[in-house]
Amino acid sequence: MNIRSLKHFLALAETLHFGRASDECHISISALSRNIRQLEDEVGVSLFNRDNRTVALTQEGKKFLKYARDTSNQWNMIRHELMDNSDQLHGEISLYGSVTASYSFLFELLNRFRLIQPGIEIKLRTGDPEHAIAHILDGTEDITIAARPNKIPRGLTFKPMAISPLLFIAPVEQLVPNVPTTPPEDPKEWANIPMILSESGVSRQQVDDWFAEHSIAPRIYAQVTGNEAIVSMVSLGFGIGVVPKIVLDNSPLADRIQVLDVKPELEPYDIGLFALTKNLKNPMVEAFWDLIESK
Repeated sequence: MNIRSLKHFLALAETLHFGRASDECHISISALSRNIRQLEDEVGVSLFNRDNRTVALTQEGKKFLKYARDTSNQWNMIRHELMDNSDQLHGEISLYGSVTASYSFLFELLNRFRLIQPGIEIKLRTGDPEHAIAHILDGTEDITIAARPNKIPRGLTFKPMAISPLLFIAPVEQLVPNVPTTPPEDPKEWANIPMILSESGVSRQQVDDWFAEHSIAPRIYAQVTGNEAIVSMVSLGFGIGVVPKIVLDNSPLADRIQVLDVKPELEPYDIGLFALTKNLKNPMVEAFWDLIESK
């Protein structure tokens, strides 16, 4: 078994797709398939269930995944220790964030990081910010950008970057009778307004707490994944939504949205970097982490 075999396994385990994994590893699909079979022969068990349509980790594969991630991290650290004493780092780290985070924070950070550490390759993935912490905890990513929850899971470290207010948003024009373009005068009227909210996460918790404090049972029209989808649905007049200001500031639909002056305001949330505390010993992770000044 060698580190290249583990990297091929990790690529397939994370994508569950031979085509994408082979592109990521810069080898052919047949070579990747052959390497995975050789790895399975070495460990003596099947690591994947695959057919013509799907690829999935076996129970043994899920156990091996943790070993592969830990070993890959250890390899990167020892490799740097054994290299010369220059300040130049070489290797790869993975980042995860929403599309909005990519526009708002990562462009500037990655531009600086590339100048400071040209030998480190960045693997960037975008997706729902509500999944960011889970990706760190299960070892899928090295660093993520996300909102700070009320309670940070054990073993996780957070570094603040910005604070974003949470806003009630409505369409500029009233397209549906029960979707107003101004906040209701009587708080009880909120119970009749269709709401478009995140399925889960920090913003959803803040909204739920706000409604609970006012003894309101909201009428939830849709629960969606991703703040950008909330902006889109609100712009079409389907309901009132709640999104971080940072999302609205970077949305191409901002001119079709208006912010409602709702009192009391929702609690803002902190946005920053997350990483496993133990992974901050990795010099490449530490190098990116240090881009952000401590607050």
